[in-house]
Amino acid sequence: MRAPLEERILFEDNHLLIVNKLPSEIVQGDKTGDVCLLDDVKSYIKDTYNKPGNVFAGLVHRIDRPVSGAVIFAKTSKALSRMTLKIKEREFSKIYLAIVKNKPPKDADELSNYMIKNESQNKSYIVSSNTKGAKLAQLRYRVIGNSDSYYLLEVELITGRHHQIRAQLAHMGCPIKGDLKYGFPRSNPDASISLHAYKVKFEHPTLKTPIEIKAPKPTGMPWDAFEI
Repeated sequence: MRAPLEERILFEDNHLLIVNKLPSEIVQGDKTGDVCLLDDVKSYIKDTYNKPGNVFAGLVHRIDRPVSGAVIFAKTSKALSRMTLKIKEREFSKIYLAIVKNKPPKDADELSNYMIKNESQNKSYIVSSNTKGAKLAQLRYRVIGNSDSYYLLEVELITGRHHQIRAQLAHMGCPIKGDLKYGFPRSNPDASISLHAYKVKFEHPTLKTPIEIKAPKPTGMPWDAFEI
């Protein structure tokens, strides 16, 4: 039984709504036809505030279906356009938590690779810089914990490429726990991967105040082995 949306709201005002996404949820409608988080958000706004007719809710950014954590929605078109610009101008910080089996070669590092997306496979690959269509992908990571079996990484995105964290960590020799697509040998029981959008930081699109929101990490193993 999944927790109701109301119990997973991390922040809400007249302009923004930030939700802690479950790993099973899709953010936006796709060919599966499954109920998506965007529809749930619209229903929540409509029911909570007795809004007649169509309700506006804009998706500011997305995270992959098997990933959990903070997702931002805009409740006005002005907030959506301003937040979209912040992401484009890199005035927006996203911090993830990732659990990996293999110890990274360094305790902290900045990874810089060129990537290309294979649309038919829905998978990204690390390629040489002169490959046609290749885009620069950059992130910073640091090891912040370890258990008997796994390492916990804090990952800060510098760019925002398709499957970037998954592909770059796998290329480093550290595929994320449960991520069969990028080389982890076993799936997680709930079909999730152990990647969590933990923190978002940005300036509020209308109030201009600093916002920093943390999404509580998932419960159960292997997450319970780590203190954050």
